[in-house]
Amino acid sequence: MSDSEDEEVADTHLKIVVLGDGGCGKTSTVTRYSQDQFSKSYEPTLGVEFYLKRIVLPGNKNVTLQMCDVGGQTLGGSMFDKYIYGANGFIMLYDITSNQSFENIDSWLTSSKAVEYTTEPHYMLVGNKVDLEHQRVVSKKKHDTYATDNNMGSHFISAKTGDSVDLCFKKLAADILKIKLSKAEVDGAHRVVKAEVKSSKVESKPSVRSRPTKPKSSICLMQ
Repeated sequence: MSDSEDEEVADTHLKIVVLGDGGCGKTSTVTRYSQDQFSKSYEPTLGVEFYLKRIVLPGNKNVTLQMCDVGGQTLGGSMFDKYIYGANGFIMLYDITSNQSFENIDSWLTSSKAVEYTTEPHYMLVGNKVDLEHQRVVSKKKHDTYATDNNMGSHFISAKTGDSVDLCFKKLAADILKIKLSKAEVDGAHRVVKAEVKSSKVESKPSVRSRPTKPKSSICLMQ
């Protein structure tokens, strides 16, 4: 066996930082991607939490992603620059049902760009909670315009259902490493989401025929 066959190719390590307001789904997004889990309960992240996931990109490129879930209260804090230092990519996450979380992306973006990096990081604007499309207040046009104006990638996901979460991280990693994903790889990364359909059919009740009331009498029906 040759030395080249015996040697294992070292993984490429990428640091991905997830920023955004509290409650927009940062922790849910990272745990959905790294552990395929989702919790309905909300517990604010204090400081920063780290997650790891190993993926394979085209060309048998092994990549280890270190994902940093930064708490929403850290913006403007003394530790913020230390949490994000060395980042290769940023996911700027907001809630499509909260205009305030979208407006605050500007502050997160400005603060992240105030830190010096060895290599200029990649940014991706990500709208979460597309499972609540009927409650959307941030239009897709507004999202796309902001992403274009700030030279950011663009994506929509649902941490709850898992829709497009895998593709979001995979696309960001591929962009950082200048690797092009094929259409088949993009299509294959989409999660098939089965929506729960609730019947709107009202259960029929036995018909009640009205009877003529007799004089000086009243009937009160209690259900």
